[in-house]
Amino acid sequence: MNIPQRFTNDDWRLQGQERYLSRATLFWRAWHQSRPNWDHDHCAFCRAKFLGRGDVPDVLREGYTTEDEYHWVCGDCARDFAPRFNFTLIGGPAAT
Repeated sequence: MNIPQRFTNDDWRLQGQERYLSRATLFWRAWHQSRPNWDHDHCAFCRAKFLGRGDVPDVLREGYTTEDEYHWVCGDCARDFAPRFNFTLIGGPAAT
């Protein structure tokens, strides 16, 4: 199956993530505080904010994350970059 590319090589979201996300397995999860004094995360690509609180507008409450929950990727960026980074996506809207 030929998946259309949703980015160009000069896409502003590409900032060297190959070093830590190439061939990553990403799991669809609800964001929660996984480390003390850590109240949010950002998408590794577009910098969208992840936050578990429901009273804050314009934040993501779930997305794709590495098993250790250190790196987070929003659904749109996971879909856009899965072919380039050879992601394995477990669950969520971008998984096939």
